[in-house]
Amino acid sequence: MAKKQHEENSLADFEQAAKEAEATAGDRQYVLRLYVAGMSPRSSSSIKAITELCEEHLNGHYELEIIDIYQSPALAKDEQIIAAPTLIKKLPEPLRRFIGNLADRERILVGLDVRPKKK
Repeated sequence: MAKKQHEENSLADFEQAAKEAEATAGDRQYVLRLYVAGMSPRSSSSIKAITELCEEHLNGHYELEIIDIYQSPALAKDEQIIAAPTLIKKLPEPLRRFIGNLADRERILVGLDVRPKKK
């Protein structure tokens, strides 16, 4: 009898945890770093594209740090940045990198786990 009660409690705890996780999924805090090379037109368009995407889809639940690899080469070296622009999603895990053209919104949204993958 005690074993059955324990199993019912475990199931209830699991269901409650699943509901809480689902409720907070939209409240995840994103930590993003965008590495650019100077203030070139390509850098400016990448900054604009990522800022608009974050404002539209992350509802203020993000921290976006823009790093110019010319101004902070040590940070670029530490992150092993080999091309710019590069967007790194630090949180939520898993870590993801997007290199090059950041105009493909669908690819970025899927990589950020904001929109489900198309079948």
